[in-house]
Amino acid sequence: MKKRYEALLILNVQGKEDSAKEVVERLEKSFAAEGAKIEQVQRLDKRQFTYTAGHLDSGYYVNFIFEGAPEVIEKLKAKFHLDEDVYRQHYLRLKSRAPVAAAAAA
Repeated sequence: MKKRYEALLILNVQGKEDSAKEVVERLEKSFAAEGAKIEQVQRLDKRQFTYTAGHLDSGYYVNFIFEGAPEVIEKLKAKFHLDEDVYRQHYLRLKSRAPVAAAAAA
């Protein structure tokens, strides 16, 4: 059964500002390759970190809303953990969307 998820990815684009668009497009293909259906991609732009815990002081935030089977999350986590352009990743399960006809009747 497919469920809706939100994935917040922080990308390491330090020194390669022009390539953020290409990285996001590559990540979209990775979602599709694992069987996830992307509903929306929100590019939240580059932001400074409140504190630095490593070598980066800022990152490019991208929010993906997608539909997929629960096992897709583990596959994506493992895949993006090995990707040097993905600095951090966070996943959240979303509520299912109400059918349009039921929402109109209410």
